[in-house]
Amino acid sequence: MVGMDHGWRRSLYQAASHLIWPARCLGCGGHRSGGDDWLCQDCWQELTVCTAGTGCPRCGRDASPYALIEDACPDCLPDPPVWDRLCRCGVYRTVLRELILAFKHGRTELDIVLAGLANACIQACDWYEQIDLIVPVPLHWIRRLQRGYNQSAVIARQLRHPRARYMNALRRIRWTAPQTSMPTDSARSRNVRGVFVVRHQVKDKVVCLVDDIKTTGATLGQCTAVLRQAGASKVYALVLAVA
Repeated sequence: MVGMDHGWRRSLYQAASHLIWPARCLGCGGHRSGGDDWLCQDCWQELTVCTAGTGCPRCGRDASPYALIEDACPDCLPDPPVWDRLCRCGVYRTVLRELILAFKHGRTELDIVLAGLANACIQACDWYEQIDLIVPVPLHWIRRLQRGYNQSAVIARQLRHPRARYMNALRRIRWTAPQTSMPTDSARSRNVRGVFVVRHQVKDKVVCLVDDIKTTGATLGQCTAVLRQAGASKVYALVLAVA
């Protein structure tokens, strides 16, 4: 099993490292006390700030529970997202932003922190028990080859659920420029239009999409649209951070 082999090797590396070198924070690289798991106290404190706020259950933007109308923030009411609900681990700033960026650019050992956040987040959702399939947002094969892995798939594979199964149900059929390079929201929407197709059976299934960052929601929206066209009964979304 690839996942088990990777976990075994990482555990062995960490055990050896602790014998030879002082414990280092996976976030800032500074010293951490033996009682801290993976991050130093300063990074944990910043991470707590990033993940402590409340967000709109539809779009994930910061929103007080008292500002919601029918489980939607004022921004969602006139133009609700196409997915059913969205769960976020936190907001895309300070240490959470740094962890996600590092994770996307080779620091795969950070999955132990980010997957832990993702599991805590999704298990607290009122739709957690409904999920049939856990589906990562795919990368185009060229970008995956360049990076060596799909960061959303790494997180999705580590989500714990009593019955839902992981599935690469989506495929990205066209290379596109990174969404971060798009100057406007409309440009982001055009950039991912017609990019995704469904490659496996999802009819009558409740799907949880997994991605690292939601900015405008264009990518999640396109993925949701093709899943619904293929017969998915509901589409939820889990993201590490909302920008």
